[in-house]
Parts: sequence; C-alpha cells; structure tokens
Amino acid sequence: MLTHTKEKPHRCIVCEKRFRRVGDLKIHLLIHTEGKPHQCVVCEKRFCRVGHLKRHMLIHTDEKPHRCEVCEKRFCQGGNLKSHMLIHTEEKPHQCDVCEKRFRRSGELKIHMLVHTEEKPHQCDVCEKRFRRVGDLKSHMLEHTKEKHHRCDVCEKRFRHDGDLKKHMLTHTKEKPYRCVVCDKIFRQGGDLKSHMLIHINEKSHRCDVCEKRFCYGGNLKRHMIIHTRNNIIV
Repeated sequence: MLTHTKEKPHRCIVCEKRFRRVGDLKIHLLIHTEGKPHQCVVCEKRFCRVGHLKRHMLIHTDEKPHRCEVCEKRFCQGGNLKSHMLIHTEEKPHQCDVCEKRFRRSGELKIHMLVHTEEKPHQCDVCEKRFRRVGDLKSHMLEHTKEKHHRCDVCEKRFRHDGDLKKHMLTHTKEKPYRCVVCDKIFRQGGDLKSHMLIHINEKSHRCDVCEKRFCYGGNLKRHMIIHTRNNIIV
C-alpha cells in the first residue's frame, strides 16, 4: 500500500533520505559505508547493487539493447536513451534559477551552475590550475603528459583532443559544414566562419600600435606590421 500512499517511513540516519522499503534503505546505506560487494570480473570495478553491475557489464560486451526509434542509435542503458530522446524533442526540462537558461540534462545544469558560483573544484596536480569540470581537467592533463590518444584512421596523425581530430577529419572529407548566412560561403571550421563574419559586420578589432590602422583579421595585421619593421631597417 505504500506505493499508492507515497509514504516513505524508512529514513537514512546519515543523509536523511527516505525510502518506502527497508531493503532499499539497506542498499542505500552501502553508499555511506563504502561497501560495494558486487565486483566486475573484467575491470574489477565494484558496485553497491547487482543491478548497477549488470548495467556496467554491457560496456564490456558492447551490447546495446536500447534503440532510438527516431534515428536508430543504440545505447547500453535505458537512461542514456531517455537523455538522447531529448535531442529529438528539443525539450529542456532543467532550468537555471539564476539566469533561467534551460538544459536537457540535470548534469548539464549542475555544471552550468558553477559559472554563477565561479567555483572550480578540479585542480591540476602539476601546475595547480583549476577547472569547473573534471572533463576540462582531463583534457588539460594531456598538455603535461603530451599523450595523443586520438588517431586519424586515414593518415594516422595523432591528436590530444577528440575535438581536434574531428576538425582534422574534415580535411580528408572536404566537408564544409559551416555556412555564412549572408553570402552562403562555406567553411570547414566554426572559427573560420566567425572570422569571415567580421567582413559583413565591418568590425575591425585588430589595431596596429604604430599607425593605428585597423584590420578584421589578426593575420592581416601581422602582414601589415612588416611594412613598419621594413621601414625601421631602411632607416
């Protein structure tokens, strides 16, 4: 009957979270005691619940039983499929209380909230630089280790970051996914499109410190500076 009444009589004495069934409370308490009796035989990672272990095992078997009915992409876990479905529905149920920006996933909202608090909980052990997200710290650590895990299947060139590999792959495919909405010119990289847009808005943010002439692109300014250095040599 507790399912219908939504009553949760069993309370955790550590964090005060409440549960309907005493069995759920016992499993929950393993989190606080660090008791993880269920171990993966492949990578030896341990879990509090056998259900969590079963879901984890799908990583090793490459089994993806959950399929998106829209794009047919497959997932190991049902929760990942639910999160993926938000892409098709464009639903963003998680809203920031500060700036009202909305997000598809609760995790994205938690990461976003660090922007308002300016908290950077993840610190590099080498240079002590701090980051908001653990993913940013992991990417940063590659600068110290010089590791390049991401390899191009075409030319075997290696990259530290997955994003750099994706940009590089466009050189092989000749694909130019970024299009200017003004003149329809297309570009391989988003940064190139942003630089190009300066032509249309006539913004010249790069200024010569010698003659104060302004340029849209940093490259044009560098070429212009040769004029001044050449004049100094002649003098």
